[in-house]
Amino acid sequence: MIKNGEELAKKINDLKADNKLDLASGEDLSIGIMNLVSLEEHFFFSYGKTKDPKFLELLNDVRKMRAELLKEIVKDPKGEIWCISKHLLAASMRIMEVATKKLQQNENELAKNLFDKSYDLYSLFWALNLKLIDIKDVESGIPGAEVTLPTGEDKEKIVNNPGTSLFSKLGSIVKNLVDCCKE
Repeated sequence: MIKNGEELAKKINDLKADNKLDLASGEDLSIGIMNLVSLEEHFFFSYGKTKDPKFLELLNDVRKMRAELLKEIVKDPKGEIWCISKHLLAASMRIMEVATKKLQQNENELAKNLFDKSYDLYSLFWALNLKLIDIKDVESGIPGAEVTLPTGEDKEKIVNNPGTSLFSKLGSIVKNLVDCCKE
């Protein structure tokens, strides 16, 4: 468990230095997994509407694929982190889809709020699976004064004070670590 901001910064810098972060691929995979969860849901509802057993077979096949791929990111396939990770991705995807619909309906402020919530859940997924935080940290927050992360040309400071939420801190960290534009 990371006890303060300095330990968190060290953990992040160690991950970067050891080149253990191919998060561009991990991010792509996590989005693919989100879509597989959506397919599972779709096949469930299709079965419910039609009672056609082929949808249950498809659901089972997609579920197996999703579980196999989730093991690429979630290194502890048994226990709380596995289940929480799956639900974080599913919730993030669903909220993102609602936000997209709200954006299309010109409900921009509501859309932004929902996109922020979706990203918060996605950030929590990565923070748990990169072991930046322990599941217990979600309730207690990360103590410490300040975490400074190198971003190349600039440095971004994540101030750890009572006014900064855990989700805000995690979002800043994940933004620095996960860059879908890196090849």
